[in-house]
Amino acid sequence: MSSQKEFEPLNICVLTVSDTRNLETDTSGQKLQDLLSAAGHRLHDRKLVIDDIYQIRAALSNWIVDPLAQVVLITGGTGFAGRDSTVEAVTPLFDKTVVGFGELFRQVSYEEIGTSTIQSRATAGLANRTLIFCLPGSTGACTTAWTNIIADQLDARHRPCNFVGQLRLENPSPQS
Repeated sequence: MSSQKEFEPLNICVLTVSDTRNLETDTSGQKLQDLLSAAGHRLHDRKLVIDDIYQIRAALSNWIVDPLAQVVLITGGTGFAGRDSTVEAVTPLFDKTVVGFGELFRQVSYEEIGTSTIQSRATAGLANRTLIFCLPGSTGACTTAWTNIIADQLDARHRPCNFVGQLRLENPSPQS
């Protein structure tokens, strides 16, 4: 009997936070959708909301309670501009914070953008066994995060550990 795990496609939601983009001009959300699909995962849902704490929380809360949503990728609103409020909207919803994600993202990003990475407030956490990543709004930052961190952590075969075992089951048994 082999102890090798098999790839498990996950149901992933993409949320773009932007005051200026729409779904047609949302290059970062589209890039995340393309990357997750190319990796073998499923797009469960995709939305775009303005940079407003309560609209972000509303969209995210719906996915946190959705029994089929396993991962949420949020792009935008993680900087220091006046309306950047993704981090403030999302972190109160976390049951656990993935402390190392922001640190690792900034380390990896430093190789590409130098000290400007200090202005990223990228963060991640778990809420109701749903894994949530908050990424900057640039397409490059989304690609960097996916390629260097997220893809491995969403792959059950990645060793020594990954987040797949921490997520809720894709097909929960129906209530009797």
